Amino acid sequence: MEAIRKQATKLREQVARQQQAVFKQFGGGGYGGSDNVITDEAELHQHQKLERLYISTRAGKHFQRDIVRGVEGYIVTGSKQVEIGAKLSEDSRKYGSENTCTSGNTLSKAAVNYGRARAQMEKEHGNLLKALGTQVAEPLRAMVMGAPLEDARHLAQRYDRMRQEAEAQAIEVSKRQAKVRETPGNPELAMKLESAEAKLHDLKSNMAILGKEAASAMAAVESQQQRLTLQRLIAMVEAERTYHQRVLQILDQLESEMISERQRIEAAPIPSVESPMPPPPAYEEVNGVYASQTNNGSTDGMGYFLGEVVHPYQAESDVELTLSVGDYVVIRKVTNNGWAEGECKGKAGWFPFGYVERRDRVLASKMAEVF
Repeated sequence: MEAIRKQATKLREQVARQQQAVFKQFGGGGYGGSDNVITDEAELHQHQKLERLYISTRAGKHFQRDIVRGVEGYIVTGSKQVEIGAKLSEDSRKYGSENTCTSGNTLSKAAVNYGRARAQMEKEHGNLLKALGTQVAEPLRAMVMGAPLEDARHLAQRYDRMRQEAEAQAIEVSKRQAKVRETPGNPELAMKLESAEAKLHDLKSNMAILGKEAASAMAAVESQQQRLTLQRLIAMVEAERTYHQRVLQILDQLESEMISERQRIEAAPIPSVESPMPPPPAYEEVNGVYASQTNNGSTDGMGYFLGEVVHPYQAESDVELTLSVGDYVVIRKVTNNGWAEGECKGKAGWFPFGYVERRDRVLASKMAEVF
């Protein structure tokens, strides 16, 4: 019988060890532990709360670290872009100040203005990178590496180790109780059982105190994580928004300057007449072809050529020719008093020579409109 009892005790111990291994493998999550051996409801709730806090703060820490890495990468690439933009600004201003174009200084002005605007934009870009570093990356990095998070996690890990110790002690108490039941009246076994139960009680008391302390610390860290990360995200959005608003203002001003200069160039002044022009010469039809003479009977020797109308002209008599901007005219005569004679869209007549500009090359489609 004694041999049978020893064998049964051995089997119970083996089953208990197997149960403990299974509980540890499937009963916990996050940072370990079991919900099955220690059955106190308050302690179980505390354990589950700590487990959720551990998972939450770990995810928050990883998100903060991802933001820091992203911002640091943005700063590295942004610094290179600022360097390239500064070089472009300097090249533009250098061209604008040294350009010796003989046909005007319009491009020089545009280059100087662009160089100035580019320098302002790169300065704003540099300010953005600085703000991202000091207002976003540094505070988050400090919290990721900071003591409060590590201290709270250490408390949670100490609680987990104590809980595992209590689970092992609970198994030990169960074994002692089984031996006492098998051998009733044995004072040594009863004393060992009492000692094991007292140790388990102390472990549970200490575990409850440590659990509350760890949960409080982890909850404080979680709250700080959430608040600080949100604040840094808002700061990042505000910094980028301010940067883009200032760049837009710079670009609006630059575009306005460039368009104004272009319009000034394209809008050539309408020819001014200090004194009234004499009337155009009269036409005399000779052999079906219009011929004309100037008031003093002379013309220049330019010969036929093409001209493009750059200012509209409304004919005031039958011998004059109405012109629209963009029309092409075959100019056959130019007088010394400012009149020209030519043909446009099948009609011939006189018009002020200052309203057209000579063209050496014209598209074939435009030539068809002349006759």
